[in-house]
This record gives sequence, C-alpha cells and structure tokens, in this order.
Amino acid sequence: MRIIRNEMDIEEGLEALVGLDPRLRQIVSEAGPVPLRLAEPGFAGLAHIVVSQMVSRASAGAIWGRMQGQGEALTAEAYAALHSEAWREFGLSRGKADTLSRVALAVASGSLDLQSLLLKPPEEARAALTAIKGIGPWTAEVYLMFCGGHADIFPAGDVALQNAVGAGLGLEARPEPKVLSVLAEGWSPWRSVAARLFWAYYAAKLRRDVLPIG
Repeated sequence: MRIIRNEMDIEEGLEALVGLDPRLRQIVSEAGPVPLRLAEPGFAGLAHIVVSQMVSRASAGAIWGRMQGQGEALTAEAYAALHSEAWREFGLSRGKADTLSRVALAVASGSLDLQSLLLKPPEEARAALTAIKGIGPWTAEVYLMFCGGHADIFPAGDVALQNAVGAGLGLEARPEPKVLSVLAEGWSPWRSVAARLFWAYYAAKLRRDVLPIG
C-alpha cells in the first residue's frame, strides 16, 4: 500500500498521472502548487474533518479554536468528558456533536483504534469508519487521505471535485459520484494526488481554498 509522506511523493504522483491521462497535463499547468496538507492521525484529526464539513473555512476554524481551548490537543477522553451542552458553546450542530460523541466513546473504550486503522487496506478501513453513525464515505476517505497518507483514494462525493473534474476535462455536465468514481479509476494508484490536483485547480479558478483540511 503506497503512502504519501512528503512533497516528493506529490511530485511523483503528478508525473505518473500525466502519463496515465495526458489530459491532466493542462490541469497541472493551471492548478499551480498542489498542497500536501497531511495531519496527525487520531481523534483530533478525524474530529477536525467532521467539524469542517459543509461550513466555511473561517467558521470551521472558529469552532475548532473553541474546541481546542487552551491549545492542547483534543483527545477522545477529553471530548467524552465534556458536559452535555458543550457543543452549543463550540457552535457545533447537534448532528456533528452526536457524531463526535460516538467516535470519542469508541476511541476511549478501545473499540476503535484510529491509528492502527490506517494500516489496513483502504476498503476495510473505510468500512470500519462508516460503521459509526454520522461518519459517511466522504469523511472516512478524507481521513484516510490526509491523516493516513493513503495514495489511492478519490472522494467522488465531493462537490468541488465534481465541479473541478467537469470543468477541467470539458465534460458536458458535472459528473455524478458514481460516474466520477469510475472515471477516477484511470488515475489509480495515485487517485489521492489526482484529488489534490483537482482541488488545487478548482481553487485556482475560483480564487478560494477548497481543500477539505487546513
């Protein structure tokens, strides 16, 4: 299983992708720098991804700042011990708060090991994460990509990626997740680099950062 660890891996992936699909050469030239953006695995890494879903980067940053408190790393045990209304003070939605509570309890009890999970094949790890209510495919895939460095994952449910691929490849319409997933198979074993590339391309076109982890 290939793991992305540094910018050199990103460069290797981009070079391989252009060979696999020559259409991507123009995307590479227009996208600019393709960010690495790896984060530490564990509860805090997954929690940050959950917090960032469907809100602006500024809102996610503000909520996360309140959750971090004095700047100490947020642990599953610390989150599980919070009082029942703490989520309101953070600015979390009830759904996200419930999801984080389920994850925190699973991690604290030892039934979910977010570190060792990253050593498993992607499909097995994805299944283990999505078994927790509130953790969908997108959240699981982004965790494996950015906290685990998995090189061959493509979150086809991401709307920014759908728009970026549709525009970049000149498709008649924005590809639906199933269509995009099939299309992305041609970028294996570097699908995670392809996703980073199209996020960078989309950001370059719209002048705003759409990468799902900061």
